[in-house]
Amino acid sequence: MSSSRTRGSWLLVAALFLAAGCAAPARSPRPDPDDVIKAATQQLTDGCLSRQGLVPPRPGQSPTPEQQQKVSAALFGSGPAQLSVSLPTGYVVRTHTDGCLAAAQQRLYGDQPGWFRASVIVNNVKPEADHNHQSLAEVRARHPAEIADFDRLRAHALSQATALLSNRTTTGEPSP
Repeated sequence: MSSSRTRGSWLLVAALFLAAGCAAPARSPRPDPDDVIKAATQQLTDGCLSRQGLVPPRPGQSPTPEQQQKVSAALFGSGPAQLSVSLPTGYVVRTHTDGCLAAAQQRLYGDQPGWFRASVIVNNVKPEADHNHQSLAEVRARHPAEIADFDRLRAHALSQATALLSNRTTTGEPSP
């Protein structure tokens, strides 16, 4: 009899735990910050291209070479690159300050040239360490200002992206 009572008690406890687990409110996972910034960047660049009468690129589309060239110039800028960063590995990374992507970065990060410089340096810490046969910690210690700028500008971009994406109108465009 006590075995039956013990088993019944365990079943009651198990049922209570299951009920408590089922009754807990479901938390939606926070979106990845990179995904939020990417979504806002795409919204801004798509809007910029559309205002120029161009169709934003999408996977599976096959624009004509002429259309592709126009979209690429509008998206990435044209002519000589206005910004460049020379890396200790010997590479030079360049980008434009015109174009829809640069405008989106300016809007989100608040400082497109600063973001470009900080992100290129921070994203190349491992290649620099490999090139110089040093640890990541040693290389990161040489770039505290760039790392701080990267973190500050990325936090700014996340804040701007979150606000932009939450202020959409029914047409998908940001509200004024």
